[in-house]
Amino acid sequence: MLPVTSSRYAARDRRPVASAAILVAVLLVLPGLSACRDEPEDPVRIRIATGSPTAVYHAIGTSLAAILNRELPNVRAEVLITAASVENVRLLKAGEAELGFTQADVLPAYPGPDPPVVAVARVYDDLLHLVTTADSPVRKLTDLAGRRVSIGAAGSGTEITVNRLLTVAGLDDVELHRVQLGLDDSVTALRSGEIDAFFFSGGLPVLAVAQLVEDTPTRIVDLGEWTVPLRRGNREVYVPRDIPRSVYGIDPVTAVANPNYLLVRADLPEDLVRQVTRLLMERRAELAEAHPAAGRISPRSAIATPPLPLHPGAAAYYRDSKP
Repeated sequence: MLPVTSSRYAARDRRPVASAAILVAVLLVLPGLSACRDEPEDPVRIRIATGSPTAVYHAIGTSLAAILNRELPNVRAEVLITAASVENVRLLKAGEAELGFTQADVLPAYPGPDPPVVAVARVYDDLLHLVTTADSPVRKLTDLAGRRVSIGAAGSGTEITVNRLLTVAGLDDVELHRVQLGLDDSVTALRSGEIDAFFFSGGLPVLAVAQLVEDTPTRIVDLGEWTVPLRRGNREVYVPRDIPRSVYGIDPVTAVANPNYLLVRADLPEDLVRQVTRLLMERRAELAEAHPAAGRISPRSAIATPPLPLHPGAAAYYRDSKP
């Protein structure tokens, strides 16, 4: 719009000259306006590294991607199926993902200054399941000696936790036949008798375990006695957590648990990460519809992410919302 000045009425006597000037100005501006319309801003890509399609990371990640696509203009979120924690951290560091889930025990105890990957939130706790058939002689951890056991997929948090657990239990030096299978393959192998037991670390309930229980007599082995030895020999991230009968409809046990974090690349813009954090917290009910574990997300506990700091965008959200 042209400014209104004290000569606006006098300009009427010079209308042809003024009109010509205006026309020239408009013609000069139009190419720029046309370019803006013809060249829209590239969408922001957010790749979310998750895990197995039947595990918790994938369920929550898929729901989060749908929320981001719906509510953040110019954002295109997608889910990556991965081996889970270890691979997720690797993808973030390599710039091949923007968000990702991981267990806390996968992270370095001292990440150093300016880590390339930081936290959005602590989301919920993973519980380590040791699953076998109901008629199996495996009734305690040390009964695994000499048996075929899936310790989790290569690159998973399950693999990290299980190797530490087996070391603490003194099972490193016995004839333990370890195989590395993901969750779905582990369930298939147990059904067919190719393995005697499998480990998997996930939030309650783990869908693949629930499906196994429906068609196969199943037992989950109690691991509660191993929490304290694990804490002594490793970082103090492990705590005992119960798997009640109501989860799978079988005998209750105590499992080894450790926290899960939603991570983000440190170089993502502060405003973007603040909005992601806001939606993670404000849409908890919707996320919980995808998986009940998301219902345990809390703004108060979300800020507990040692050893990693929060991303400045996430920290700003928590500070201003006063969880």
